[in-house]
Amino acid sequence: QLLLCIFTFAMVLVPEAKDQSKAAKGRRRGPVRSPSATPALAWAPDDSYTSMADYERSIQDMVHQLRNSSEPGDTKCQVNLRLWRSNRRSLSPWAYSINHDATRIPADIPEARCLCTGCINPFTMQEDRTMASIPIYSRLPVRRLLCQEAGEAGHKPSRKKCHKKYQMVMETIAVGCTCIF
Repeated sequence: QLLLCIFTFAMVLVPEAKDQSKAAKGRRRGPVRSPSATPALAWAPDDSYTSMADYERSIQDMVHQLRNSSEPGDTKCQVNLRLWRSNRRSLSPWAYSINHDATRIPADIPEARCLCTGCINPFTMQEDRTMASIPIYSRLPVRRLLCQEAGEAGHKPSRKKCHKKYQMVMETIAVGCTCIF
C-alpha cells in the first residue's frame, strides 16, 4: 500500500512539473494546452504545504489500517493466494511494522520486513534458499526536528529553551521485498 501511495504520488507530481515547464516554454511560442483544460491537481502546484499535508495524512491512514488490521500478525514464510494484498501473494512475502521516530513528521511510517530468507518456489510453494529475499527501499520526504539554540553559534550552549524547527529531508524506508539470485 505504501508503495502504491508513493507511485501514485510520483505519477501525479511528475507530469504536473512537465506541464509547468512546457507552459513556461509555451509563453514564448504560444500555449501548450487550451486555457479551458482542467488542471491535473485540484490544488495549486506551488502550494507545497497542502500536498505535504495530504501526503502525511495518507501515511497516517496506512498506519491506522496497519494498527487496526484484523489479519493475524503472521511471520511465516508462506504465500497466501486468498489474500488480495500483494505483500502476501509475492514470492518474496513481507509484513509491515511501524517505524516510529518522535523527532520526525510523520512520526510513524509503515516499513516492510521480509518474511523469508530465500524465496517461494512457485512450483513447490516452499522456500527455496538458492534465491534471496531482499528489501526494496524508497526515499520518502519527511520533516525532521532540528533544535537550534537561541544563543549565537560558536558559543557555549546555554540551558535556555531551544527553538524547534523542522527541516524537509529524504529518509530511506523499506517498502517491499523482492527475490534475487
